[in-house]
Amino acid sequence: MPIPESQLETWSHQGSITQSSSTYSTIKNVLEARTTPYTGKNFKVFLQGSYGNDTNIYAESDVDIVIRLDDCFQSDLTRLNAEEKAAYKAAFPDATYTHVDFKRDVLSVLTEHYGAAVKAGDKAIAIDANGSRRKVDVIVAIQFRRYFKFRSPNDSEYVEGICFWNGKGERIVNYPKQHSANLTMKHQNTAKLLKPVVRVFKNMRSRMVDDGLIKPGIAPSYYIEGLLYNVPSAKLTSSYQDCVVNTLNWYRQEASKTDLVCANEQYYLLRDGHHTCWTQVNCDAFVEGAVRLWNGNYSARFMRINHIESYPPP
Repeated sequence: MPIPESQLETWSHQGSITQSSSTYSTIKNVLEARTTPYTGKNFKVFLQGSYGNDTNIYAESDVDIVIRLDDCFQSDLTRLNAEEKAAYKAAFPDATYTHVDFKRDVLSVLTEHYGAAVKAGDKAIAIDANGSRRKVDVIVAIQFRRYFKFRSPNDSEYVEGICFWNGKGERIVNYPKQHSANLTMKHQNTAKLLKPVVRVFKNMRSRMVDDGLIKPGIAPSYYIEGLLYNVPSAKLTSSYQDCVVNTLNWYRQEASKTDLVCANEQYYLLRDGHHTCWTQVNCDAFVEGAVRLWNGNYSARFMRINHIESYPPP
């Protein structure tokens, strides 16, 4: 039996707003204090992730914050010709205050305020939850530019993103502002159904993990948002039940999977071996798990997995 509309309606609701907003405001004030070692540098603090995109559910408690240094940047010059590359290299001297310096200073600021609650992770600086403060992940980044034209600093075209390095020294580039803006635009173009449907699928993911239909960690929120961003707007209409069925059928029967893009429209969604892409096998597993959840009823933990898999697709 399908998941009742009443359950989908409950799952469509946004998670904590007040605590998340308070947490972000507090951390932002600490990062922007006038006493920091990077006072006087050009930087920005902003949200990314589910809370920043209004797609957070009650099971998601993290607040994802970016602090981006704009006094230095890295670039993708592959679309420039030789003359443009030479002009670019002549225009910008090497930075004297780098990402390494900035991350060291941000870590020192957060540690001074929050002590042992602060932990430097592989990609982000984590701050443990405490009382009304939610868990926080702080990405320390610098600006990234994907250039399409460069004749001079005042005559150039580029897409602006962020970049940072993981514990292995691998550079990770992403475009959180484009991701957020594109999701919001599609949300408006679907009669404000996109974000509630994203939340429905995130809650379905939680139930699938609980029921053993998928493994934990194979369907990060970022990729679920990307998947739903690709669903034709005409499929997101009427009831939540219709939206779910239309989405699953579209992916299984109609979607050109190699052409799907991330919500930022700077990367393909489904590719193996890329930090910013979802693997095809994990996306397929998520969708097939959702089909089994839908057809086997939403209390699948009481049923044998092989029995659920025997149901026809929606």
